[in-house]
Amino acid sequence: MGCCNSSPSMEDPPPQDVHQNHGGSDSQITKFSFSDLNKATENFYLKNIVSENGGETSDTVYKGRLHNGGFIAVKKFMNMAWSDSNQFVEEAHRVGKLRHNSVVNLIGYCCDGNERLLVAAFMPNDTLAKRLFHRKNQTMEWEMRLRVAFCVAQALDFCSGGGFTSYNNLNAYSVLSNEDGDACLSCFGLMKEFKDDQRATGCVNSESLIFGFGTPLMNLLSGKQIPPSHAPEMIHGKSVVELIDPNLKGKFSAEEATIIFKLASQCLQYEDIESLNTKDLVTTLETLHTKTNALSYGMLEMAKRQDVSLNQLSTLGDACLKMDLKAIHKILVMAEDDKELVEFSFEEWLEEVKDIQEVRKHGDQTFLEQDFETAIDCYSQLIESRRMVYPSVYARRCLCYLFCNQPDRALKDGMVAQQLFPDWPTAFYLQSVALSQLNMITDSADTLKEATLLEAKRQHQEKES
Repeated sequence: MGCCNSSPSMEDPPPQDVHQNHGGSDSQITKFSFSDLNKATENFYLKNIVSENGGETSDTVYKGRLHNGGFIAVKKFMNMAWSDSNQFVEEAHRVGKLRHNSVVNLIGYCCDGNERLLVAAFMPNDTLAKRLFHRKNQTMEWEMRLRVAFCVAQALDFCSGGGFTSYNNLNAYSVLSNEDGDACLSCFGLMKEFKDDQRATGCVNSESLIFGFGTPLMNLLSGKQIPPSHAPEMIHGKSVVELIDPNLKGKFSAEEATIIFKLASQCLQYEDIESLNTKDLVTTLETLHTKTNALSYGMLEMAKRQDVSLNQLSTLGDACLKMDLKAIHKILVMAEDDKELVEFSFEEWLEEVKDIQEVRKHGDQTFLEQDFETAIDCYSQLIESRRMVYPSVYARRCLCYLFCNQPDRALKDGMVAQQLFPDWPTAFYLQSVALSQLNMITDSADTLKEATLLEAKRQHQEKES
């Protein structure tokens, strides 16, 4: 596999869309010429530099724009890096096959002469470093830190499953934010020029995925910029109380902070590190992430951008924003604010009540007991056998689907509930949760706003009457 030509080859056409592609199977990447990337970055103009690496590496990342208008991130390696051009191309294609929500897509490369460059999708919402270290008077919430840690752990686990065992200089600058504001791991650090002895032994080193994860954990815990080379000594002999970010001002869980501290300590040791794997990272952090019902950064940003006052949200609105399914369940158990919509004649009621009343009763009982699979069966039987169904039945089945990790079905039920009761805030709130689970953060935030507006309108009408 030779070096790229002076222009993109016919077999590797330039990408038409440089945004993140999370689910596509087409992972073909493009061979760029140096002149193409030189033009895209305005001759690698200083104002287009977007990397912040604290001087640990001379490699630089630039923001660029292709002729079709798409923005890209271009990493320019220092001179004489990757002397073996075949190895560079091989590794680029290997990284280019990775497609995951929490990993930035590699879309191309260039190896003209001694030049070695990588091209990735451009992430518009800054690095974790900028959000964590450089925003004055704006401390990242503890819940959001847990969410970031979980996303990065998922990314590392996916990379590990794809055969990657190391990451070059993993730190807060390697963690980016996508268009929805969620954390994504830069693909650039996966491009590592291995030495022959490293390939042969597969030994644990300071750039292993597990060891490297210790640094961003330390960043999130302390709120401080810590070079990966100094992270082990920073945590050695310290306690979580000494390391915790004072800017949090006590707004964190001591139990959760202790778990993060212990996990970082495990990652940053050279001995017995083999006992910890990437799936362990995901399992530990998923428990914390679920327990705290961490807010989606994208939903928070969208809510603020669209003037949704988080302090004025109703109990249901707050629960939906926080993705707190248990709190939503408690509210729906008590709610009966849709029953005035459905009116039956006496004859219809007599006929239907004989056959289906017990099904509804059993469904409501299993819903109360949180036996969600049985509740789904009962509500489905009820829906299939009646001409008219209370929107609350769809709302309850919607929540059951959310508990059972079926957000697509939940979204459909939320939309049916809206059709039956167009001005019912609950239908919109549940749709926002389903959309968020489907990673459609912008749509989720828009629907959340619509729910709050409908709720405010209803409250105003009740006061007027």
